[in-house]
Amino acid sequence: MEPKEVKCQNCEKPFEEGFQFCPHCGQKTNDELTLGVLFYNTISNYFSFDARFFKSFLPLMFRPGYLAKEFVKGKRLLYLHPAQMYLFVAVIFFFIFNFFNREIREKLDKTMEEVVASRDGNGYVINEKFPDSIDLDSIKRSALEPLKMNKKALGLKDEDLKRLDSVTTINQNNGAIQADLNFDDAKIDSLIATGASNEQIYKAMGMSENPGYFEKKIYAQGLKFYKTMGLGQIYQTFIDSIPLAMFFLMPLFALFFKIFFFKRGPYAHHLVFSFYYFSFLFTLFSLLFAINRWIWDIPDWIDWLVVLSTFFYLILAVIKFYEEHWLLSVIKSGIISFFFSMLVVPVSFAILGFIAFLFY
Repeated sequence: MEPKEVKCQNCEKPFEEGFQFCPHCGQKTNDELTLGVLFYNTISNYFSFDARFFKSFLPLMFRPGYLAKEFVKGKRLLYLHPAQMYLFVAVIFFFIFNFFNREIREKLDKTMEEVVASRDGNGYVINEKFPDSIDLDSIKRSALEPLKMNKKALGLKDEDLKRLDSVTTINQNNGAIQADLNFDDAKIDSLIATGASNEQIYKAMGMSENPGYFEKKIYAQGLKFYKTMGLGQIYQTFIDSIPLAMFFLMPLFALFFKIFFFKRGPYAHHLVFSFYYFSFLFTLFSLLFAINRWIWDIPDWIDWLVVLSTFFYLILAVIKFYEEHWLLSVIKSGIISFFFSMLVVPVSFAILGFIAFLFY
């Protein structure tokens, strides 16, 4: 007598009657929809995640490279999956950072209100004093330099960059900030007041007769900024773009390790290492921001020591994970950190800031 077969309600594949779970997809065979069944998977997954996170937390923070090593060796369920941990701690970090971000945006909006209120015929003057150590003109140059370096990839022309550079000149005298717009702002105000078209205003601002898309976009955003002084909006657009940018930066970070440790496994191994290292960074900075915000204002020198400790953590993680001589690990870690933090990250964030201006 042949055994009776039944069909799975989930995957619709047949199997012998009597199984408690489908041998193909794993769903329970008598899975009637009750309140218990409805919430079982959610609660089960939550507590499983919770247990694995706390089991992974201490090794992540105090045993550099251990979790990545164990995951690559095959222990995939004992600890939290590297991508899952990264997403979890990243959400927590940006949630905590949002409290600081909101305060920064409020200060920027307030400053821009003062700019609008102090408008005169020579430009914009902010009466509030700023620290002399803030060199705004150098900030502007540092933002433009990556665009010049990557102009081919971005489809920019030399004249586009010149026009972007000439849209505004920022001066700082005795702590006061003056943004001198390179057009007759009295004329622009008059055109706006009389209801002139944007095209007329763009030309009064200096746009060429036959502008390309990029040039027209710069002047459109420049006029929008002139009307609203929306620095806070630009900042918020920039901050909102960072999580997306991290999904490109982290694989690039793993690629650096693949290049320097090309004999130490496939790219996926280096990506696992990067997931856990970035998870450590987000966890550490989440704790740092939370303590500074709600518990104790940590002295700046301690904050900087904590930031510096992340490099030593990286060295120890590299030694543990890649099992190379400590001197080689230090040299390679130093080179990767230098290129990534001094070149890749600044270029990426400068481009991100420029995009934030274009699309805020």
